[in-house]
Amino acid sequence: MDPFQRGRSWAGKFRDAWVGLGQGMQGQKSFYVHLPMAVAVVLAGVWLQVSIMEFSILLLCIAMVLVLELVNSSLEAMSRAITDQYNESLGKALNIASAAVLLASLFSAVVGLLILGSKLIEWTG
Repeated sequence: MDPFQRGRSWAGKFRDAWVGLGQGMQGQKSFYVHLPMAVAVVLAGVWLQVSIMEFSILLLCIAMVLVLELVNSSLEAMSRAITDQYNESLGKALNIASAAVLLASLFSAVVGLLILGSKLIEWTG
């Protein structure tokens, strides 16, 4: 079905979104790092019994990194659809999108260390 077609059902929209999730993750090596780290953070949060607020913050950080990674993947796919030749403007856009993922990952790691690290210190102390 044409994704630009008007009057699509909600079920069709959700199906397309799930397909897009798979397409966005397919062949992206970053997800081989992000997904296991996300699982590790969730398991650590459960094990260390973080509060609902802390768990929510951790989940938001995970979501932010994964969403930005999908946006980056979509820009990569779109740039390949536009041209197979090097284009300075497209290269710049892709670098900026990669930087967004990098910053989200770094700040999320700091948030994770603050929350989980403090809980670990409490647990061992």
